[in-house]
Amino acid sequence: MRSLLRLAVLTTTMLGGTASVAAAQGVPTGTVDSLRRTVTALTARLDSLDAGHCPAAPPLPQAAVKPTGNAAVDSLAATVAALTVRVNTSVTARCAVAATPVQPADAAEDPLAAIRAAADSAAMAAGAPPAADTAITTPTVFVSRQRNQSSMNPEISATGDVQFAAQTDVEGLDLQLAEVEVSFQATLDPYSATKIFLTWGADELGVEEAYIYWTGLPGRFRADVGKYRMAVGELNRWHRHALPETNYPLVYQAFLSPDGLAGVGASFYTTLPVSIAKGTSEIFLQAAAIESESLNDGGNQPALLGRLQNFWQLSRSTYVQLGFTGIAAQNGDSSLKSSLFGADLRFTYRPPDAGTRKEITWRTEGYRLQRLSEAPTTTRYGMYSDLSWRLSKRWVVGGRYDYVEAPVGPDDATWRATAVATWWQSEFVYLRLQAFRNHLDSTGSLDNLTLQVVWAMGPHKHEIY
Repeated sequence: MRSLLRLAVLTTTMLGGTASVAAAQGVPTGTVDSLRRTVTALTARLDSLDAGHCPAAPPLPQAAVKPTGNAAVDSLAATVAALTVRVNTSVTARCAVAATPVQPADAAEDPLAAIRAAADSAAMAAGAPPAADTAITTPTVFVSRQRNQSSMNPEISATGDVQFAAQTDVEGLDLQLAEVEVSFQATLDPYSATKIFLTWGADELGVEEAYIYWTGLPGRFRADVGKYRMAVGELNRWHRHALPETNYPLVYQAFLSPDGLAGVGASFYTTLPVSIAKGTSEIFLQAAAIESESLNDGGNQPALLGRLQNFWQLSRSTYVQLGFTGIAAQNGDSSLKSSLFGADLRFTYRPPDAGTRKEITWRTEGYRLQRLSEAPTTTRYGMYSDLSWRLSKRWVVGGRYDYVEAPVGPDDATWRATAVATWWQSEFVYLRLQAFRNHLDSTGSLDNLTLQVVWAMGPHKHEIY
């Protein structure tokens, strides 16, 4: 580019000296003026290129060189003609990419390619050199992906739960380490991952969950194999430290087990390919050996579960979830066959601009348990309704009402009214004060006041499930 500029300057200088000679020898001034205009136009185009812009004017036509009889003028005309060709060639090479319309890439197939093409087009239109002219070629560096000992370790988290309780039918203060939970989580390979939860309670040491799962299977399925908490309602899958109150609803404790329902088996989950009333629907199919006094007399025998869960986003701040659960269980030793059917509803209001400071959630679940055996068939009912209101980033208040009938034996019903206030010291620690009145038809009422302290550490602190 600089050589063309020097050539243009030299040509202009020669043109000034030749003009006087041409006038003295009678050469037409029109020829000299035409050459001067051509040189001026070429100089302007070269200045534009040197400034990084593409000239807006069309390329200059190459004029035919006509002999004038003056050697100096004829030589200058030939030089100007050659300069015109070189300038036009340089302009074409520099601005060809910008002048050619860029065909947009299919954004659905390769949105990154479309962005790069648009950026290249804009850069060329501004006069920038092609990317190939400025690219810096560096040698390819191969990085070893060999797994070292540290990268093979699982992610470890731990949660502690201490409770101080005072109850009208118990003398003194009941102090207990309600639970210590340790979790191990890891991605095993590109196809599967695992979760293991060990729990130490006041009276037990065991495995709460331990399963391997695969995601991204054909049909958008997820498969879990091992011991897992089953998909009964909404709260059964939640670990104790993540519950909105200090314990599971009474209907869970009576119809499932005191700590909810878990089993060893296989679980399959997927979303429906069709929308129900413009919502999203999910299906759980599970088969597991369970231990439940209500469902199979603690026989550790297989049970089948099916669940349909529907989700609707009503607005940016509000959503509704509706689910239906069915369980079939049996105990061949006692000829027991049982079935449990339930429905659950959740309503949540959470403004997007205040999601960590404001939220109202109301959930309710109802269940019907039927037991068929040599003893008289029993059909019992239970439910709970729970309200949780986040007042600020640190304070959450709420309450729950429980009602459940005894799953076996006389039809003895229990109701409980609970009030709770939770203060989050940080994302690692919260303190909760809970009070409830429990009334059993056969024995009367009792009152309870509990202070709960929960802390967690690790990458999966306070994980719900």
